[in-house]
Amino acid sequence: MKMTGGPASMNIKLALIIIGATIALGTLYYTQNLVGRLQQREKDIVQLYASSLEYSASTETINADFTFVFQNIIGRIDFPLILTNDVDQVASNGTIIGFKNIDYDPKLSNEKLKIILQEKVFELSKQHSPIIVKSPTGKILSKIYFGDSEIIQRLRFYPFLQILFALVFLIIAYTSFSYVKKSEQRNIWVGMSKETAHQLGTPISSLMGWNEMLKMNYSNQDKVLDISDEIGSDLTRLSKITKRFSKIGSKPELIDENPYNIIENVINYFQRRLPQLGKNVLISVEGSKEQKVKLNIELFEWVIENLIKNALDAIENKEGKIAFKVEHIRNKIEIEITDNGKGIEHNRRKDIFRPGYSTKRRGWGLGLSLSKRIIEDYHNGKIFVKQSIINTGTTFKIILNSAEEIT
Repeated sequence: MKMTGGPASMNIKLALIIIGATIALGTLYYTQNLVGRLQQREKDIVQLYASSLEYSASTETINADFTFVFQNIIGRIDFPLILTNDVDQVASNGTIIGFKNIDYDPKLSNEKLKIILQEKVFELSKQHSPIIVKSPTGKILSKIYFGDSEIIQRLRFYPFLQILFALVFLIIAYTSFSYVKKSEQRNIWVGMSKETAHQLGTPISSLMGWNEMLKMNYSNQDKVLDISDEIGSDLTRLSKITKRFSKIGSKPELIDENPYNIIENVINYFQRRLPQLGKNVLISVEGSKEQKVKLNIELFEWVIENLIKNALDAIENKEGKIAFKVEHIRNKIEIEITDNGKGIEHNRRKDIFRPGYSTKRRGWGLGLSLSKRIIEDYHNGKIFVKQSIINTGTTFKIILNSAEEIT
């Protein structure tokens, strides 16, 4: 049995990384493209303002109050803007004509405000090249310095913030996934070891019982021969257990077999040993005896044994019953296993097939999980809980594809 995800798990992780990277890059591209368009729009607004100033200059109103134009043309803009006169060294000698959306303390003196504005001009000049206002003769009248609006600044950093949150989420998800995976693997390893011990427990207990009976009946040759046959059955079972575990994880060979006969053989084995297990349970089988399906005998026997053991653990009545029913319906073989045990709660019916899940104190939580894998993965069939009533009993159902009848 493979205990790690292998190439499939790595492919899933790689696919998730690629998808995450694609989403992150797509978000980054889209956001930066949107930022660029918004910046261009704001630049166009500044250019409109500059054109208005140039128009004023061309109508010989150079000395007009530019504050009126400033307030009425772009009075609703939300990005920082500073208008200066014609200077080459703005930061040291420039005269500021007007400004908008510049944060400052109204209580500052004019000299300190001028220093702050000059520093802001120098800062804005690093963000965008100033828009130059020229007279009709080509003389530079003023320069307009502008920066990015608050929404552009937020949009610029938004994708990086989103990527950061995504990375944190992925780290948490990956850590949780790894923890759950490791926990599940530990449960499977523990379950497998307990399942091995449980599989070996029945024949070993029987062998110990037969050994005691041999000591008590060594002079009775007929009895000794019967006991010898039972010991042989238990040794055969130990051999089968070895084969079962060797087949898990590899593709088993399927041959045409009669499921009724296999079920009957398993029932006979358990029926002779139930007294030693302290159980008074009647196990029976009825239905179609001739129809064959493609099976692996060792693994299919394992499924039937697990279902019987599960039923035995569920039965708390003094008179227990476990009934198998084999039916040939169209091209399917349907096998129902009904017990009169304590039943399964409706919301737990899917959990019972999960590795490590068990409601029993001594449960190993692997028998039904292995049974599901054997039926569905190796035999292309189905196994599920058909019905279950609390304190009344449970019916499991197995559906297999029937093989062509051999004449």
